[in-house]
Amino acid sequence: MVVLRLKRYGRTHSPFYRLAAADRRSPTDGRVIEELGWFSPTAPEGKQWKLNAERVTHWLSVGAQPSETVVSLLHRAQIANTVGTKGRASMSAVHAKARRNAPKKPAPAATEAKAS
Repeated sequence: MVVLRLKRYGRTHSPFYRLAAADRRSPTDGRVIEELGWFSPTAPEGKQWKLNAERVTHWLSVGAQPSETVVSLLHRAQIANTVGTKGRASMSAVHAKARRNAPKKPAPAATEAKAS
């Protein structure tokens, strides 16, 4: 399965990432199928990324699954929605939505335990 992920480059405290299409089994910073652009979170606003929108859309259309960070980057860049194969949402988008909509755990009632 092909995934869209970020590969970290840059120095300590100065991150720089490349967006890549890679086989899921390859290491995070290992061999890639195709480089799709770059992302620099420390750059000034407006110069933080350069992505090949046409190729990103192609990989999404053939079923590549973007990581959660790539999904947020694509939303910021307004390149593509996170649709995977056959019009279904990508798994990372499904998991992110499930985490957002999960019920919050109530705080333990410490005062009730002390009163007993």
